[in-house]
Amino acid sequence: MTRIKKTHKSHNTGRHRSKRAIKRSTEGKVNNVKTLTKRNKLIANKDQRRNQSVQQRLKKREEMLMEKRKFGGESSAPILIAVVPLQDDVDLQTLLLTINRLEETNQAVVKENSQGITHISIPRLKKRFALVVPSKNNVLEALDVMKVASTVLFIIKDNIDEWGEEILKTSIPQKLPTTMVVFADKTDFSMTKNKTKKLRQQTTKLVEKYLPDVKTHSLNNAMDAYNLLRVVGEQEQQSIFYRKHRAHLMAEHINYCPENDESGTLKITGYLRGATLSVNGLVHVIGFGDFQMSQIDMPTDPYSTGTKGNMETDEVKILERADPEKQESLEAENTPDPMDAEQTWPTAEELEEAKREQMEKKNTKRVPKGTSNYQAAWIIEDENDEAGDGDENYEDEDEDEVEGEGEGEIMAVDKDDWDGDASQADEEYETMTVSEAPIDEQKYDEDMDLMEERQAMVRFKEAKEDAQFPDEVDTPQDIPARERFQKYRGLESFRTSPWDPKEDLPFDFGRIFQFKNFQRSTKLVFKENEVLIGAEPGSYITIHVKDVPKKLYDAYSTDGQRQLIVFGLLPNEHKMSLLNVVLKRTNDPEAQPIASKEKLIFQCGFRRFVAAPIFSEHTYTPKHKYLRFFQPGETAVASMFAPITFPQCPVLCFQQKKNELPKLIATGSVLSANPDRLVIKRAVLSGHPFKVFKRSAVIRFMFYNREDIDWFKPVKLRTKYGRRGHIKEPLGTHGHMKCVFDGQLKSQDTILMNLFKRVYPKWTYEPCLYSAHD
Repeated sequence: MTRIKKTHKSHNTGRHRSKRAIKRSTEGKVNNVKTLTKRNKLIANKDQRRNQSVQQRLKKREEMLMEKRKFGGESSAPILIAVVPLQDDVDLQTLLLTINRLEETNQAVVKENSQGITHISIPRLKKRFALVVPSKNNVLEALDVMKVASTVLFIIKDNIDEWGEEILKTSIPQKLPTTMVVFADKTDFSMTKNKTKKLRQQTTKLVEKYLPDVKTHSLNNAMDAYNLLRVVGEQEQQSIFYRKHRAHLMAEHINYCPENDESGTLKITGYLRGATLSVNGLVHVIGFGDFQMSQIDMPTDPYSTGTKGNMETDEVKILERADPEKQESLEAENTPDPMDAEQTWPTAEELEEAKREQMEKKNTKRVPKGTSNYQAAWIIEDENDEAGDGDENYEDEDEDEVEGEGEGEIMAVDKDDWDGDASQADEEYETMTVSEAPIDEQKYDEDMDLMEERQAMVRFKEAKEDAQFPDEVDTPQDIPARERFQKYRGLESFRTSPWDPKEDLPFDFGRIFQFKNFQRSTKLVFKENEVLIGAEPGSYITIHVKDVPKKLYDAYSTDGQRQLIVFGLLPNEHKMSLLNVVLKRTNDPEAQPIASKEKLIFQCGFRRFVAAPIFSEHTYTPKHKYLRFFQPGETAVASMFAPITFPQCPVLCFQQKKNELPKLIATGSVLSANPDRLVIKRAVLSGHPFKVFKRSAVIRFMFYNREDIDWFKPVKLRTKYGRRGHIKEPLGTHGHMKCVFDGQLKSQDTILMNLFKRVYPKWTYEPCLYSAHD
């Protein structure tokens, strides 16, 4: 009997191979570089991988140490410290004198420049500091200073008042840098040590409501000042995204060189921070606008401990000159084609002529003889008189009804008598040109306060009604519904029904710019900005900003000692587009509803402007529902025409009232610059059952004529109880219609019809610039 040896199936490891098998199969193969590299990576043992991770960790640690050593050193910009009080009665002058005493103890070198910035150099710490104090009771200037500061010192004595709460509520959403709270309370010998400690603990708990885990420090003498600056120089710095990727500086010295009667070159000297600044790019000067640069110089640093002399007499090195071929253009708006879609735009001559005619019409009044120029400015003309003069049927009438002198009295006047009275009245009156006389502001404001109260009351009622019955609109009885809602359409589904974003766009969309892919463009811009060639961060430079209007510089000069701040713009950040920002209303018990298309003040990172946005829901669907009111506690997206700003960038929204400081009403961030965002307004028409059958019913009060029912017949219906239906046929001529539903209809139900249209913001962008009345 013959035995056959049984063979077992070999083990199949699939795609996975052990390291030993990989080494055995690839031994000696060096002809393929790609295979060799892959093999070396695969056969790295545990010790080699551990060694690689240790080397990477040491490299990162060395880079961090180098950055920390350079921070505030001789070869970099000094540490910019913003000193902001949280109490109105804090004596900042005494506080600064305490810090300046470091010079008396030979521990520091203190210098102060013309812009009010105090420079402190401590050789023992090998650090340099620059202290700046924003103007008191000016929230916007304090926010501007904290945009570029390396560290913010909040000064507090024993409590936080209303001014301090307002500063904290507005600066925290702006993204604060490294923050410290300094107690500047002098020692009160009448208080015991326990009482002082207890008061300090209570104040610290109050601060932690806004700034959790914040460091606190005392400042009563020169030794406290030295320890405070030592901690500021050694602590970890908070990184802020939007200013980390943009070059920025605070002016240490300003010089304006006029070139003609209207403009000139503004030379701004300071320490560059953030990112590299190229002379071919654009800069945004807060309060002035966007400008080009002609040159960047590198003068000698006058605040360095190793140099002596005056900045104006030392040698200046020209770092970079602008190249007209590579320089970015200041063109902010696109030039629309006047023949595109048969759209027209008035020429400059037509606009000037219309403006001149309007001014002549405005400045000419019919006043009694002997009236002075000042009195004529207060006389209000009756617009009905002008309308009566243009009536074509006036000459065909034999009698006119004229209001008599008695209250409510109407009398008939013969035409010949009327002409005689008119000629007599012409002798008593004369036509004169009224100059723009100054108006008494107090009397004007007294009249406007009552009107604002009435408008606020109407807004509250409308917002409350919109919250209870969202988007419900009464069908007008005086005009046909097909004319009133001719721009609306019905949708099978708000989420899935198609809507072309390029359909029937207004003329303003021809003036803006758009990206093919905004997210991809954002990544590309930041990537190119990392390899930019120009002035490096930390250098002491002078930028020549050209074509600065003289009136803006005069307004800035008369505004007192105010810090001038410059930000470098990324490519395309000066061009206009449709900007979308996400906003959340602040938790204010006295908050009022904000209507869409209401003018608000926006601070988008480094830029501040006025715009009237439209609000919509913050969803991730293709279409977004329009919000008539931005209710307290809600989150919404504000869409407006504004310059392009790349995210991530914080946004603050203020509401401006007459004779009041701007009030913070919402905070958020930039979402996108996408004109294709569909903001859809919904109008809901409601009707009521008149006769109810099994699955059909007679509906009334939705329309008031037969033609409207035939016009809206294709639009689907729904009810508040969840039924779906459609219009079958009209009944009679007074708006009754027969409708069919998918189930039994209840008599107390309400029938609704949803109509939709796309809404667009208006061109209301106004940059916040310095003016003579600031």
